Amino acid sequence: MTIRQTATTFDVTAVRARFPALARVGADGRPFVWADAPGGSQTPESVIDAVANRMAAGASNTHGVFPLSEEIDDVIAEAHRAGAGFLGCDPDEVVFGQNATSLLLHLSRSFSRTLEPGDEVVVTRLDHDANVRPWILAARDAGAAVRWVDVRDDDVTLDLESFERQLSERTRLVALTLASNAVGTIPPATELVRRAKAVGALVALDGVHFAQHRAIDLHAIGADMVATSPYKFFGPHLGMMAVRRELLASWEPYKLRPASDAVPDRWETGTQSHESMAGTIAAIRYIVSVGGFEAIAAHERMLAIRFLEGIARIPGARLIGIGHPDRVDERTPTFAIRVGSQHPKETSAALARRGIFTWDGHYYAIEVFDRLGLLDTGGAVRVGFCHYHTCAS
Repeated sequence: MTIRQTATTFDVTAVRARFPALARVGADGRPFVWADAPGGSQTPESVIDAVANRMAAGASNTHGVFPLSEEIDDVIAEAHRAGAGFLGCDPDEVVFGQNATSLLLHLSRSFSRTLEPGDEVVVTRLDHDANVRPWILAARDAGAAVRWVDVRDDDVTLDLESFERQLSERTRLVALTLASNAVGTIPPATELVRRAKAVGALVALDGVHFAQHRAIDLHAIGADMVATSPYKFFGPHLGMMAVRRELLASWEPYKLRPASDAVPDRWETGTQSHESMAGTIAAIRYIVSVGGFEAIAAHERMLAIRFLEGIARIPGARLIGIGHPDRVDERTPTFAIRVGSQHPKETSAALARRGIFTWDGHYYAIEVFDRLGLLDTGGAVRVGFCHYHTCAS
């Protein structure tokens, strides 16, 4: 199942009509503005129906000799095929789990067994902690070292010279984000992966934020794994990763003795959320139905330019990150702002009283806010849009 089709037109009014939550209004009769899409997207009716229909059809575990169990097996197989099309890998390289954080911790625990004292792991200050802490813990458990890639002060992009300095013949893994969930920065992933591979390192990508806005192709990028969360791309709460088959076969997972040793089954510990898998299939089909990521990105580009031009005219408002409209393709429509000396929680609360829902704090991107000197003063207000937003809502 591909998600790269292109629509000739993008009817945002028709798109919004497919999301029940977007019809909610405040006491003043105006629709809510769900402006924290980075924290979790709203869900189209087709996904809601897929989850409900799967549950209504009956519950069963897998590999039974009766029809309901066979239906579950079919859902699981289809979810792996859909996930493979979404992530640019093969179906047996797709791993489902509770969430992206749990999957990354699961994999990193096994990765630590491959490390030795003197080995090095590289992480960045731009990443969500889910793609930082698991690898730091893996290094700690093995007696390996951790090296940090810095960010630039002016535009909060990765410092490419710092990246190059951290690489060595001892680098065993580099963890990178495809897009910052805090400030929207899109690093040059393909080039960074190429540099990491040149020293023989594995590469772990965090695609959780990116997957709402752009297509992912693990094989084309050349990385070894990429984590996503379907609830960030219009699906249910679930984790989904693509991991290179050779790693899934060679790394030893922590699992129960009766569990399958096949790939990827050996990594999907316990009973999975079958209804969430059905919803994930529907979410990927939904993205195809609106024209794929080319259509989505074109609409979001317009929203990002409009926001950047508008925020620049607000006295006292400070944008953290890439701010020039000419560089809009280097970021997602996710913006971190501070307003004068106001605490971000106060700003977010004031917006909420007007029916505009944002988030405040660090959003688990602890390192970047600490690096910018904002962690102890409340982080920032995150305003994030996706393809179902308009300039009014």
